[in-house]
Amino acid sequence: MTSSRSRYGTVFRQFIKFGLVGGTGVLVNTAVAISARKAGLEWGINEHDVFTNLLGTRWNIRWSHVYATLAFFIANIWNFQLNRSWTFRVDDRPNWFRQFGPFLLAGLSGLVVSLITITVLTNPTSPLALPEHIFDDSSGLRTRFYWANLIGVLLGTPANFVINKIWTFRVRTLTGKDPRPKDRERIELKEL
Repeated sequence: MTSSRSRYGTVFRQFIKFGLVGGTGVLVNTAVAISARKAGLEWGINEHDVFTNLLGTRWNIRWSHVYATLAFFIANIWNFQLNRSWTFRVDDRPNWFRQFGPFLLAGLSGLVVSLITITVLTNPTSPLALPEHIFDDSSGLRTRFYWANLIGVLLGTPANFVINKIWTFRVRTLTGKDPRPKDRERIELKEL
């Protein structure tokens, strides 16, 4: 009973740490998205403008998707480093690049959710579009793209935690083998 309680406590603490790291990642993501949008406006590019057509279909990739993708990649690297060194820290961990690959792949699921959310919330023909009389892009707080990006990031967070806990940061040695269960608990408790 005590070992399962401590294991749940460890997972709960990791979830809280993951959330705190994610909170800083949201700030990084938002800062990059705002900076990218403002840089685009300086060049005469509106985030609603078409960047390119999507493989000859009637659908388009818009500059808002490009800005959100750039923000994702920078925030993803930020989050990975903090999660690796704090949330899921272990002494015997794999190479940075070997561990970043799975983290990036897990994060791409969140990016897809975010891009779909941005599309749905900023497309004026969508029944779920943010109301233009409130979000009229007249100021930072009224910019639809900023709110859609933030909502998309928040919607992708739970799945991202589960995938990273199970896959990216699972407890293992440099040989790639999971330690014995009693050693796993000792390693997880040592993180605290």
